[in-house]
Amino acid sequence: MDIESLKRKAKIFRRDILETVATAGSGHPGGSLSAVEIFLTLYGYQVNHKPNDPRWEDRDRVIVSKGHVAPVVYVTLANFGYFPKEELKTFRKFGARLQGHVHSKVPGVEFNTGSLGHGLSFANGIALGAKMRGKDFKVYCVLGDGEIQEGSVWEAAMTAAHYKLDHVCAIIDCNKVQENGPTNEIKNLEPLRDKWAAFGWHVLEIDGHSIEALKVAFDEFSSTKGKPTVIIANTVKGKGISFMEGKSAWHGKAPNKEQLAQALSELS
Repeated sequence: MDIESLKRKAKIFRRDILETVATAGSGHPGGSLSAVEIFLTLYGYQVNHKPNDPRWEDRDRVIVSKGHVAPVVYVTLANFGYFPKEELKTFRKFGARLQGHVHSKVPGVEFNTGSLGHGLSFANGIALGAKMRGKDFKVYCVLGDGEIQEGSVWEAAMTAAHYKLDHVCAIIDCNKVQENGPTNEIKNLEPLRDKWAAFGWHVLEIDGHSIEALKVAFDEFSSTKGKPTVIIANTVKGKGISFMEGKSAWHGKAPNKEQLAQALSELS
């Protein structure tokens, strides 16, 4: 997809996220809205995938470590044809496959998440397996900035660099806000770029809402050899909705009828 088509699609994604969460009466709109351009550019430009054959052996793998952003994941998969968009109305319903954290029963989902901090280790395992079997597909892992306060992430970072997993790309949705407030007030992440570089990664820092910047970063990842790549994507929690932007309250809260109407009007 060209850049203008992707930009138009971003507005559709945000509307779908809001309506999905509002229908369920629960969910995580803030972090889903911040990650729209990341997922849109992954699936619309970068990832080698076949929606009509989700388990195609040579597909690129997308591991969603920050699994509470299920709304943006499901909206992305539905819009790219993995399942009908009508199914988004079943989000978080009892017995439905579209649960609150992404689940591998959903076509296109590779990894179940509940507890965070494990996705990069899983991505490394897939990448090592591919290397041993002579496969050349790529493995992408989407992380949250609050999530990378966990030690398990840094153990995985060290492992990926040690094994020179240059087909691994970590993308950090760096929206600066976690459930209980500003990320750096809860546990300071800085100097984030220097930390990843010290762990042996090729580090790129970009505007995570710029599709142009994301495309350039993914192209650079594809040409980088001998070390894994991390993209620090600076984003805004609740991006696009005035009363949600930068607010920790929207980490796990659905808009009511009036708030939904206002949010959709801002996207019109």
